[in-house]
Amino acid sequence: MPGRVTQDKKGEIWVDGKNITPRSPEELRVGYVPQDYVVFPFLNVDENIQFGLKQGKHDKSKVREKTLAMAKLFGISHLLERNTRTLSGGEKQRVALARALSTSPQILLMDEPFSALDPTTSKYLRTELKQIHRRLGITTIYVTHDLMEAVNMADRLAIVMDGKIEQVDEPEKLLFSPCNERVSDFIGAPNIMDCDYSKSTEQGIIEVGCQGLKLVVSHDGDNIQKIAILPRHIYVSEPKPRGPGVNSFIAKIINIVPRTDTMRIYLGIGNNKLIAEIPHHIYADMDLEIGKNVYVILRMKRIRAFESRIT
Repeated sequence: MPGRVTQDKKGEIWVDGKNITPRSPEELRVGYVPQDYVVFPFLNVDENIQFGLKQGKHDKSKVREKTLAMAKLFGISHLLERNTRTLSGGEKQRVALARALSTSPQILLMDEPFSALDPTTSKYLRTELKQIHRRLGITTIYVTHDLMEAVNMADRLAIVMDGKIEQVDEPEKLLFSPCNERVSDFIGAPNIMDCDYSKSTEQGIIEVGCQGLKLVVSHDGDNIQKIAILPRHIYVSEPKPRGPGVNSFIAKIINIVPRTDTMRIYLGIGNNKLIAEIPHHIYADMDLEIGKNVYVILRMKRIRAFESRIT
């Protein structure tokens, strides 16, 4: 039947060498944070955080202790009496995280937990979540379709395609050394440049030099050896773009290669050769050809910096 979805219910779930498949959900000790920051609208913040604890039949003093501890951890102590309908998206996601972690799960599952939030709130919560993860040490499986978000968040990264795990590796190794053509194509063949120097200009902002190309990168360290940026994060324009001109350069088109969903544009910028990708519908409205000069912007927030020379 067209559109019918089938489920493969085969398989087992193992944790610490034990098969936990037959256990009921209450016995699994798995926390879950869905994509759309689901909170119970008929409960206030306090009651939302308590929900899982009460299902576990903890005594009242334990429930109160854990609730207050989670609220403090996520900075929502002042919201405990608030109706969840009055919360912002970021506040709701904090409540969902506090509720998921209140029962001290062995594993935390997160399904694109910040995709519904605005970029600024999402970035702030990702940073906060990494810090909390280090403090609590809970094994966390974080699902995202944003490769650079995964690279920034993960200790180990798994590429899953058509239900099959293609590669599991440290983020930098996976980014720089995909195990096969499928993974390489999925990643999008990131542009990788060696840095000749790096120097801090202000908190969290680093200036780097890559074969004569001066770039500004967002990074908390100070000794950047390599940078990487995906082709789809390089902006190409015929007229000069408006704005401050950060990471903006004139480039010459070396080659143009059509792909399934995009046009791949090979660019020369000084001694550097970069690849950009433009969706077909945008490319069709542009007048691009080999040998033509264009303006390009390497989007600062999409540049990934590395402090080691990984080969």
